[in-house]
Amino acid sequence: MKANTFLGAVIGALICSATAFAVEPGAKAPAFTLKNVKGEKVSLADQKGKVVVLEWVNFDCPFVHKHYGSGNMQKLQSSYTGKDVVWLSIASSAEGKEGYYAPKELGERAAKEGSKASQVLVDADGKVGKEYDAKTTPHMIVIDKEGKVAYNGAIDSIATTEVSDLEKADSYVSKALDAVLAGKPVEKAKTQPYGCGVKYASK
Repeated sequence: MKANTFLGAVIGALICSATAFAVEPGAKAPAFTLKNVKGEKVSLADQKGKVVVLEWVNFDCPFVHKHYGSGNMQKLQSSYTGKDVVWLSIASSAEGKEGYYAPKELGERAAKEGSKASQVLVDADGKVGKEYDAKTTPHMIVIDKEGKVAYNGAIDSIATTEVSDLEKADSYVSKALDAVLAGKPVEKAKTQPYGCGVKYASK
């Protein structure tokens, strides 16, 4: 009985670790179309041949505030969109949950935060977030020019809300983007994302 219990625990752990990264590096990035804060449709297919960043955002999350309040996220957005990277910020908070804003208000909040993303997208039904198995805000995905996932995970290596940790942190996203832009493999292509859980609609 004990052996069976142990085996069940091992299998359960393996299932958890397998589903933790539903979009594995090297896999084709799932296609999607979402509306931006102006109500315009934005499709991943429209970005064909470009490097794309998906950033799950909830402006009411303290982990997100760490990166926006310090200017770190905007600096990354500005730096890489300047290198022809398409940066898509996705809000998957459901209506009535923390971080949800109607499209117009979401656009105003993003502007107030100084977002430099190419687009801010609304995913209130959580369909795209769940397709990518987005766990936290922020959760970062880098997609290469061939449309394959090159990086999936945390923005950096220190999982805190402390701005003082930014300087010491290993910036996983910038290293991944630098590698992809140089046509090189990403050394650390998968990490554990950290932040507030994405506020999906209750089942």
